[in-house]
Amino acid sequence: MNNTLSRQIRAAFLVAGLLPALVSAAQPGAVLKPADKGASAAKHFDPLGKPPSTFTLELRKGLEAKLPFADKRDFEEAKRGFIAEPDFTKIMADAGNVAWDMGSYGWLLTGKDFESIHPSLQRQAILNMAYGLYEVLPGRIYQVRGFDLANITFIKGDTGWIVFDPLTAKETARAALKFINEQLGKRPVVGVVYSHSHGDHFGGVRGVVDEADVESGKVKVIAPEGFMDKAIAENVFAGNAMNRRLQWQYSMLLDRHPNGHVDQAIGKNVASGNIGLIAPNVLVSKDFEEITVDGVKMVFQNQPDTEAPVQMSTWFPDFKAFWAAEVMTGTIHNIYTVRGAAVRNAMNWSKEINNSLYHFGGEAEVMFASHSWPRWGNDRIQEVMRAQRDAYANLNNQTLHYANKGVTINEIHNVYQVPKSLQQQWSVRSYHGDVQNNVRGVINRFLGHFDGNPTNLIPLSPKDSAPLYVEMMGGSAKIIAKGKQLIAKGKYLEATEILNKLVFAEPRNQAARRLLADAFEQLGYRAESTSVRNVFLQGAYELRNGLPGGTPPRSTGPDTIRAMSTEQWLDFIAISLDPRKAEGLKFTINLVTPDNGEKFVVELSNATLTTIKGFQSDKPSLTITVNREDLNQVMMGRASFDDLISAGKAKFDGDRSSFDKLRATLVQFTPDFEIMPGTAPKKKSVAPKPFEVVDIVEHDD
Repeated sequence: MNNTLSRQIRAAFLVAGLLPALVSAAQPGAVLKPADKGASAAKHFDPLGKPPSTFTLELRKGLEAKLPFADKRDFEEAKRGFIAEPDFTKIMADAGNVAWDMGSYGWLLTGKDFESIHPSLQRQAILNMAYGLYEVLPGRIYQVRGFDLANITFIKGDTGWIVFDPLTAKETARAALKFINEQLGKRPVVGVVYSHSHGDHFGGVRGVVDEADVESGKVKVIAPEGFMDKAIAENVFAGNAMNRRLQWQYSMLLDRHPNGHVDQAIGKNVASGNIGLIAPNVLVSKDFEEITVDGVKMVFQNQPDTEAPVQMSTWFPDFKAFWAAEVMTGTIHNIYTVRGAAVRNAMNWSKEINNSLYHFGGEAEVMFASHSWPRWGNDRIQEVMRAQRDAYANLNNQTLHYANKGVTINEIHNVYQVPKSLQQQWSVRSYHGDVQNNVRGVINRFLGHFDGNPTNLIPLSPKDSAPLYVEMMGGSAKIIAKGKQLIAKGKYLEATEILNKLVFAEPRNQAARRLLADAFEQLGYRAESTSVRNVFLQGAYELRNGLPGGTPPRSTGPDTIRAMSTEQWLDFIAISLDPRKAEGLKFTINLVTPDNGEKFVVELSNATLTTIKGFQSDKPSLTITVNREDLNQVMMGRASFDDLISAGKAKFDGDRSSFDKLRATLVQFTPDFEIMPGTAPKKKSVAPKPFEVVDIVEHDD
């Protein structure tokens, strides 16, 4: 490691009060220079942006005094086993764009204490700057960290590598494999393990293996039962809305800067490259199942309904090593993710951790995961397991305790308190999930959104209720004056309560928008959770600048379309149908896909499209016959049904008008709708083609 980098990382750790002055010069990290993008903290990247207020600074000082900065073990563990760093900070995508840029976070290593970042979050952001190859267990287990949101893990077998969680993109996974082979000697990949159904844990598989080797059985690809369905289904039906909200949770419009994006809690960010998916050829169906690959004995623990609908951890009995997947990382995760997803099961999550603790925790000497850094020593491992077990159980139990006393979904986040003993443990701080959102998620899971007040059972839309509030508060001038008073007193949440009404009542009121943005920004600076920080800062940015136009980023690739079931596609079409245009229409279409032997009846009636698999109507309006392989081209927008008919690859028998009427009712979704009023882009995004499915791979959150 060069001396400049060593000094940068050492200074960064010392500023945060995290490591003693005797930090070794072998401290791992990236080859990042202070001159990298975003290094200057002196100037906000947004001309309308503001620095932290005196109230935010005072709060920050109070937090520093309360947090356990004397506990330095995470930093000692994060640097342990460092082998080598790459001589590059950017990884280019095959399409020519930058797939990964660790250098854009180089300013975190300049040794500065950034007042616009929660001190605990700055600590986490520095920990996530680990970049390079690390040894987890001598001669057996290695990780490449800092190449994507997740870690990629390499288990050394008798003849080759077993790869755990091959990242998001082909390009970053390929770079990681190349790097470890350069450092430790080239070995073939003989196995791949997908720990769960989120894209950053399987999307880079084509960067490490060839599909032909998987199909022949030469390479084992192991995944939990139900993996293929969940890898697609979890994010199909509300995918466009989730993709738009993802822009907020990951603050995609913000610079990587002390006043903008600093971290993503479980890693720096998500790579932008080719997302692939190769179907597993070995499925783990039992609660605990032993499989040996290339001389490595592995016991897989299925842990469904935790961080993902399907997920599994792995025990290596010969190594006394436990792979925690994403069930246990360096943070408390999302029970409710603000991007949107089904609320997760906090109690089951706790129970699955307890299963790991009692089955394997008594023997484990190292615990590592798909994010964050390993822990060594049985006492340390059991400490982290118990803390995370208790944190998820407490989220569930304490929330329901108060719910049973009448505390509602709109009150619980102001009532729930994390036990003081857990507040003093870094492993259960809420960097990814957020305590206040998570407890609301628990109530929503059990009781739903309704708080019991009849007024809130059928609430007015904000655009309808806001003018009433503005009128009763005496008009915009009084609201702005009061908003300024509240902000001047550091009462930012109170300010958002009234300014939000004004912005919805008067979307073009620039003074109101900018004042609300100022309040959002201070709330973002105060947040420990990256999701909360990003949402507030992205909100401030969009209120000030609006949304840029153009084509939105897309994640769908050929592999994910092929993996999507025809029934899922038909259900998505039903969601895309505009019921106002479909009113009065009625027809029945038979769909036949001969190459895979599937058949469907698709009916439109009562402005609703329904599908049933395995049946055919005796009197259809139209029968469509097309091989599923060719239908993939329509689903990807590469061809239309008319193109397939002309090429002799699709056949329409019957009244074609029913198909044309269906196509005319479809709405093509784009992830550029307004979240805050008055922020719509001047140039609309390019809409997908009819029947095309986009953005269906779930990110990890």
